[in-house]
Amino acid sequence: MTGRLAHKIDRIQTLFVALLRLWTIPIVLLLSVASGFTTYYGLSHFITPWIALIITVAIQSIIVIASLELASVRWRANRLRFLSVFITLLIGLAASISFSYFKFYEIAHRQRIQHERLDEVRRRIVTYLSRVEAAGAQLLKSRQARVAEAEAAYRQAYFGIHPVIPPKYRGLVGDGPFSRQFRKVAERERVRLEALRQALERLRQVIARLRTDLDRLGNGRAIERRRYENVLEDVHRVQRGYSAVAAEFGGAAVSEPHLASYVTVTEPLQPSFAMWRGFSPFAFACALMVDLFTVLLSYRLELSSPAPLSEDEKRLALRLLTQFRDYRINRYDELELSIERTPWEEARGYDDAPRLFAVGLLLKRGLLRRVGPRRVEFAPGLYSLIVEELSARLEARAGQGGDSRPERGSKDG
Repeated sequence: MTGRLAHKIDRIQTLFVALLRLWTIPIVLLLSVASGFTTYYGLSHFITPWIALIITVAIQSIIVIASLELASVRWRANRLRFLSVFITLLIGLAASISFSYFKFYEIAHRQRIQHERLDEVRRRIVTYLSRVEAAGAQLLKSRQARVAEAEAAYRQAYFGIHPVIPPKYRGLVGDGPFSRQFRKVAERERVRLEALRQALERLRQVIARLRTDLDRLGNGRAIERRRYENVLEDVHRVQRGYSAVAAEFGGAAVSEPHLASYVTVTEPLQPSFAMWRGFSPFAFACALMVDLFTVLLSYRLELSSPAPLSEDEKRLALRLLTQFRDYRINRYDELELSIERTPWEEARGYDDAPRLFAVGLLLKRGLLRRVGPRRVEFAPGLYSLIVEELSARLEARAGQGGDSRPERGSKDG
């Protein structure tokens, strides 16, 4: 009962492993398609798209075929073929990883690049506002100086000490015709100063609102279109407001900064070889990982057979295994056997090709594991097959023994 249960568990495990190996085929295809997409994305920015598509299909085919070929080629058997396949695989991987890198670079650094663009917009706006405020402060200072100068001239005229007063009017104190002219000039300058202050105050309110919108812009993960366009509109308001003030009061001109549009700030990255100068280990690791998994799974797919042993293969392999003589338990508590001929077999010229075929079959299916140049050990899945075979033989022998005992008894009788 225990043997049957162990056998069923082993069959389920074998089926599960076989399904996993079969599942490797669509996984390899999906990985190849994913790698092909990123490769085509990077390649299409440098050459014509339809040519890029053909080259991408060729690159991915080379990677899969070369990986399968590499599993069947041995270095010692054919070094030239091994090197040619290996170099072909490296060329395919280099091309795929290089152009896939651009796509993963964009994915990994899209948000950072967008915020760098936004920071550049912020820097230009802040610099512009500082220049506007400095120009406004300078204009206000010059107006205050003119008011102070006009008031000083009025006082001099009032006390009769103004330089332009004719000699006959010097020293006369009072608000005469001459001083009233200076008073009108001083009052006019004060009115102009007050008008300038009000205009600059309105301008400061627009600037304060612009700074508030600028601080809120880009605080989240995404750049909101409405807020960004509001910032651009506020910049235009500041420019119009200051231009009006400068035109009316004679201020210095301040040019409006060149700011990128929302589409320009949020547009995707355009692949270029400059991305290699700002090397991104994460993007390179992602590009390498996809192609590396494709190579490993393709290599494993060719290296191991995806199907379990059939009944005929089981019987043949187990019958040929019994022809080996050198069995022992190794240090890993696994049954180990030597696959080379014994001295006695060497002397008799024993043909061990059939049993070596059985060893190769079991190695290919993963039921034997190589532990040395001429020694292999049993994998866990092989024990249940041996138990099944031995159980059948013991039952057959027990049945033959039960039939023969009555015959011996009748003879004795």
